[in-house]
Amino acid sequence: MKPLQITEKNLSVAWARGFLDLMGPDGSQRHPATVTINDIERQSDIEIAAIRGRLDTELKDRRDSLCATVAGTLFPISMWNPTLPDNADALYKRYAKAWPKIAKCPANRKGVYFQRLTAFSPLGFTGEAVNQLEFIVETYRGGNHRKSALQAAILDPTRDHTDNRQKGFPCLQQVSFTPLKNDRLSITGYYATQYHFEKAYGNYLGLYRLGRFMAHQLDMQLTQVVCVASVVSLGNTSKSQLQLLCDDMHRLISN
Repeated sequence: MKPLQITEKNLSVAWARGFLDLMGPDGSQRHPATVTINDIERQSDIEIAAIRGRLDTELKDRRDSLCATVAGTLFPISMWNPTLPDNADALYKRYAKAWPKIAKCPANRKGVYFQRLTAFSPLGFTGEAVNQLEFIVETYRGGNHRKSALQAAILDPTRDHTDNRQKGFPCLQQVSFTPLKNDRLSITGYYATQYHFEKAYGNYLGLYRLGRFMAHQLDMQLTQVVCVASVVSLGNTSKSQLQLLCDDMHRLISN
């Protein structure tokens, strides 16, 4: 497998370029894959509606989760009101109240990323669940700017180290936040595996929204989203089935 490295200023274009690469003649897997979306604070909109809309249409036709649904597992944007003075606490309480209903969804039976970020509790642990995002904000505001303190774990070996041949969750292993010069913030998500067609766009969007939230809490401005995957593959859908989508992406990129 050859590596994939993409740097763009637009989330939609970054996804489309990765998709077109995986649809090319060099196979449908890459190792490693690094996608970087830069200069976010200078963009009025980091998405292109036509690209996301066309992808969502294809996902819906194949009964896969839409981009917003995938993004919502990492950050529930509809529950966050940044205008509230206690917006973070309000979000955490609202999500905790909704969690029993969210957990009942069959797709969430093994867990949800945002729940692991805000209520990490290993199997058999009887203490208070750890809100990792809250810790990161508090330790940074308290003067601890150690880079290794600004990371949050998703992988829980007590639950996730199993002999299952296929597991599905969690593909995202860890999230880290990196302060940059001039009060700017970068967010990086580390994936063991990633399905590009079904998940990557939503993953990028979820990281972007989580980064905006954390930047807001730290009085910074989100400037960069980085997504690192050990292995990225086209997904569970064949190239022949996605050829029309590929043709449309070529046209949209050209425009």
